[in-house]
Amino acid sequence: MAAPPVAAVPTGPVLDRIRQTGKILIAHRESSLPFSYLDADKKPMGYAVDLCLKLAEAVRKRLEIKAIAPEFVLVTAGNRIQMVVDGKADLECGSTTNNAERRQKVAFTIPHYITGARYMVLADSPIAELPMFEGKKLVSTKGTTPLKEVDRANRERLLRITILEAPEHAKAMQMVLAGEADGFVMDDVLLYGLISSSADPGKLKVVGKFLTIEPLAIMMRKDDPEFKKICDEEMKRLILSREAYAIYDRWFNKPIPPKNLPLNLPMNYLLRDFWKYPSDQVPG
Repeated sequence: MAAPPVAAVPTGPVLDRIRQTGKILIAHRESSLPFSYLDADKKPMGYAVDLCLKLAEAVRKRLEIKAIAPEFVLVTAGNRIQMVVDGKADLECGSTTNNAERRQKVAFTIPHYITGARYMVLADSPIAELPMFEGKKLVSTKGTTPLKEVDRANRERLLRITILEAPEHAKAMQMVLAGEADGFVMDDVLLYGLISSSADPGKLKVVGKFLTIEPLAIMMRKDDPEFKKICDEEMKRLILSREAYAIYDRWFNKPIPPKNLPLNLPMNYLLRDFWKYPSDQVPG
């Protein structure tokens, strides 16, 4: 009786290096709560980080190696794409939007969140929508899609908004608190996370309709289809087995650091519907 065929161990630029070194480079953010942020001991944590660790374990099993060591790399909104392109990160575990412009440089797996950009303002601010920022100052984080979109809307609608750039989300929030900006435009889930972790959450609020629709996904290099295939298959397994739902619940509905308070953000209909037929194919 013939022996069953043995599945070939996949190869590729990323996979070969992981096999040789036993390390996987995981990029993370400083203040993209609850997706990817640092705890009090400067340890990376968050929803996207947990998912990335699941993908790393799937890679370990597929490569048939005994252990895989995550090596964490801090990135910013401004340099995250280039870090992946340059091979300094194998997986970028944060809050990065999968769009056509970025897909020219990098690849993405199945979205782990779908959100949209709204506005953080002071709790006593009368501002409720984008046109009410006319003649005022609006900050966003450098290298993000909300920054590009609000700049476009500002020019098209002739709103005369002064658009400011911040290096990280936490700095943009501080600019609003300090009166250096009248609002901060960013994915609303990140705004809620920042407010919940701030010293006085009652000082801030989130307002406005969605300026954008943002499918957030884990980013990787374009030139390793076998590596991407492993990640895609594991994301599908996590979703269809409902493990991903439990991970979501941990970070969005249960108490999380630093204040051990819940965000109380049930899964929205956009992500719930998308996960019925999980795919890396997104509009835009």
